[in-house]
Amino acid sequence: MGELVADEGGSCSGVSQVSVVIVNYNAGSQLTECVRAILPEASEIIIVDNASSDSSIEDCLQEFPDKQQIRVICNDVNLGFSVACNIGAHAANSTYLLFLNPDCLLAPDAISQLLDVLDANADAGMVGGLLMNSGGTEQGGGRRAVPTPWRTFVRVFGLSRFECRWPKLFFDFHLHKRPLPVRPIEVEAISGACMLVRRKLFMEIGQFDEGYFMHCEDLDWCMRVRQKNWKILFAPDAKVTHSKGACSQRRPIFVEWHKHKGMMRFYRKFFRHQYPGVLMWLVCIGVWGRFCLLSVYHLGSRLAFWSK
Repeated sequence: MGELVADEGGSCSGVSQVSVVIVNYNAGSQLTECVRAILPEASEIIIVDNASSDSSIEDCLQEFPDKQQIRVICNDVNLGFSVACNIGAHAANSTYLLFLNPDCLLAPDAISQLLDVLDANADAGMVGGLLMNSGGTEQGGGRRAVPTPWRTFVRVFGLSRFECRWPKLFFDFHLHKRPLPVRPIEVEAISGACMLVRRKLFMEIGQFDEGYFMHCEDLDWCMRVRQKNWKILFAPDAKVTHSKGACSQRRPIFVEWHKHKGMMRFYRKFFRHQYPGVLMWLVCIGVWGRFCLLSVYHLGSRLAFWSK
């Protein structure tokens, strides 16, 4: 593992309390665009590269050669998202930590808006922004309830269509289809794609669970935050365009495997002793059944592409 720093000079204007941690893996030009958007507001930007094979790191440093606040930590192998986030967080020096995906493009002043929300709520430990698709619609995951085994069972088997009749029983944990709040609200979970946290919370709660390679580590952390009686907030005015990762597009089955594996780790860790064994088995069947269906779909799509 090695570290690179942009060559010289470069002062930072705007927010001077936020260290941005970006985990990069073959993000291409998205990394440069992500960094460009946050440079005016970040006191330091720590990019942890998980052994990328593209030129994303080199291109980013060449684009901003005089920005001293950009630091790059290069891992020799892909250690996964959780491990890389922890490496970046331990290397950071600021009062606040912003975990940000390289495929996120923050609107101007988004970091300031997130920071203002935390400063106005002393009992809040973290805040997330409004994740949007490239077309401007709200993306799922930015504000959500915890996907308990029952809620997951409801979603996997399509029972959420009965929510209008029995809302408490068939509750869908994704909240993006509900009206957008006009001010910051408390939620059960936010997305690790854009997550501003207090450094003292990181020290109190502990780092990301490195048993997750990618996906669900943010849910795990949100659970632990709430267990320590910290609030989690969603700030609708802090807009973030999230275009999804290149890795997800190039290696969909690899990503889905770790996503579903992470889901099962999350359920076993927090709900194994709270739910009947029969329900947990049904959830397990649903999760891995969904993975199999998605794998068949992706393989079919790949074969159809090759046959053209």
